[in-house]
Amino acid sequence: MRSSPQQDKPKARGSASTQQPDLKDRGGSYLNHHFETAKVSWQRLMATPLATLMTLMMIAIALSLPGVLYVGLQNVEQLGQRWQGSAQLSVFLADALSEAEGRDLAQQLSDNSQFSQLSYLSKDEALAEFKAYAGFGNALELLKENPLPAVILITPSTDYLLSDDLSNLTQQLLSLDGVDDVRVDMDWVQRLQAMVTLGQRTVLLLGLLLALGVVLVVGNTIRLEIQNRRDEIIVVKLVGGTDSFVRRPFLYTGFWYGIGAGLVAWLLVQLSLWYLGTVVDRLIQLYHSEFQLQGLGLGATLLLMLIAVTLGSGGAWLAVLRHLRAIEPR
Repeated sequence: MRSSPQQDKPKARGSASTQQPDLKDRGGSYLNHHFETAKVSWQRLMATPLATLMTLMMIAIALSLPGVLYVGLQNVEQLGQRWQGSAQLSVFLADALSEAEGRDLAQQLSDNSQFSQLSYLSKDEALAEFKAYAGFGNALELLKENPLPAVILITPSTDYLLSDDLSNLTQQLLSLDGVDDVRVDMDWVQRLQAMVTLGQRTVLLLGLLLALGVVLVVGNTIRLEIQNRRDEIIVVKLVGGTDSFVRRPFLYTGFWYGIGAGLVAWLLVQLSLWYLGTVVDRLIQLYHSEFQLQGLGLGATLLLMLIAVTLGSGGAWLAVLRHLRAIEPR
């Protein structure tokens, strides 16, 4: 006798309810296995603290060297940007221009929105300033006439600090009547920026080489660990252990190396900045600057940790991928 549809529905609901807990149990056991594997890998590293510390220090030093150089370049670039904001145009007026005409020209230029600050120095004021800073006051007294021209000192606004903008401003000022020459106090900033660009590429190249060194160090460490556990791996494969099951503890070992080395590298960078900070602060005080040495921010710290974990796990993966294939039960 056939069963009715109403009698079949409860059975279908019952079978679905029995399948759903199975999926949950599988997911839970999978996560528990990962947790236990990570825990056991950590305990194995702590069982040999001296060897683990030596490996961590090798990786951390390789990570901290480009980290220190990166922080140094960031501070130099920041310092260059601060000084770039004080770029100044020195407009030298012609000798034939009278002082009244020079002041009128300065007044006309003061209405230009491209300039944030403007000041006029007459010939006498320029000579007095030169005497005060050059230290040749007695020698200058022997001159029959003032050799210095009147000068208009102009600070461009923040929207006109790029090289092309400053070049355009220079051409505009040179086209004015009564202007003899225009000098831009930006050459040294451009040289500094070129040096920063060279330093950035050097840090990138050095970072790539040291990253390769980290991968080799981790890979060699994992290779030795695989050789030491060769018999254990053979037994696991004999009872049906999959490659992913065998691979997992070594990957977590590389992960722990990455985490530990990243933390030690961050500490080394901070200690280096602290050691150099007193000297830098003293130098900055001599120049009466408000610049402060900047360390690794949150973003740079997270990036350092991500790179360390990636290199540690990547080195372990390459070592496991290469050497586990050679270990098969006979």
